Amino acid sequence: MVHEYNLALIIAAALDALAAALHIGVVMGGPHWYRFFGAGERFARAAEAGRMYPAAITIVIALVLFAWAIYALSGAALLGPLPFLRPVLVSISLVYLLRGIAGPFLLAGTGRSQRFIIISSAICLVFAFAHLLGLAQMWDRLA
Repeated sequence: MVHEYNLALIIAAALDALAAALHIGVVMGGPHWYRFFGAGERFARAAEAGRMYPAAITIVIALVLFAWAIYALSGAALLGPLPFLRPVLVSISLVYLLRGIAGPFLLAGTGRSQRFIIISSAICLVFAFAHLLGLAQMWDRLA
């Protein structure tokens, strides 16, 4: 049996997994990495002080991104169908799209660097495009 995999969702899954791995790297890299990746001075200082919440929040984000990668692989037909596959993929796509479009407005004044806000918003739009393209291509198969 020949399987037809969806390249856009495979790319989306790889992007999700890369973003998740970078979040884990930030936790491991400590305060300097929080600063470099633009998480904000509050997070960096909290990490320097040994507070757990920067790492906890960052790890939760990483886990969500890894879950999204798994859903994208399921949508790409590399994994078996997961529960609520179509609505979850729609939700993931919308979250990335909204974060990409609204991010510059919602994150202004939060202590995150302007560089972080612009770059992360652009990245989210690329991620949204990959997810939306794959979703559109696989829509009928995800019923």
